Amino acid sequence: MNLDHALQEHNRAILSVMESSQKLSELVARMVESLNAGGKVLWMGNGGSAADAQHMAAELMVRYVKNRKPLASIALTTDSSILTAHSNDYEFETVFARQVEGLAQSGDIVIGLSTSGTSANVVKAMEQAKKQGCITVSMTGKSDSVLSEISDFCFQVNSLETARIQEAHSFISHLLCEGLDDFFG
Repeated sequence: MNLDHALQEHNRAILSVMESSQKLSELVARMVESLNAGGKVLWMGNGGSAADAQHMAAELMVRYVKNRKPLASIALTTDSSILTAHSNDYEFETVFARQVEGLAQSGDIVIGLSTSGTSANVVKAMEQAKKQGCITVSMTGKSDSVLSEISDFCFQVNSLETARIQEAHSFISHLLCEGLDDFFG
């Protein structure tokens, strides 16, 4: 393992996030608008991204830094009964789309994390979210992907290394939390 390479790749990934500051500000404004109108934020991802989705939903519902009111936020990755029942009765590719169909309303924010940008279950959920009038947000890696084409906001991290992409996704998510703290805190 080359630590110098890992540090250089991490810096490249984080710098690409810093170049998205205007887009981040626009998204925070849309999130504030949605939450003020009674909307919610739905998060999803697979593997480590599923854990990140849960982490970020908790940051909004409980608190990030400031003691503020809870912000409606749900991780679609947490209910093992829904995940296993749906995957058994239907297919894993539609596990998040089904939840979006049942939980999301027009104006809600739907955030999908996929380092490849091609995770079929995240793509299908984003397509469903768009049908329902939700604001769609994706966080991906460097490559152009289906998610980068269909999302209202796509944050493409300049890296091809999963660990570095996930680190940057966490940074993006924390910046969103910080922006919401500034408004609601």
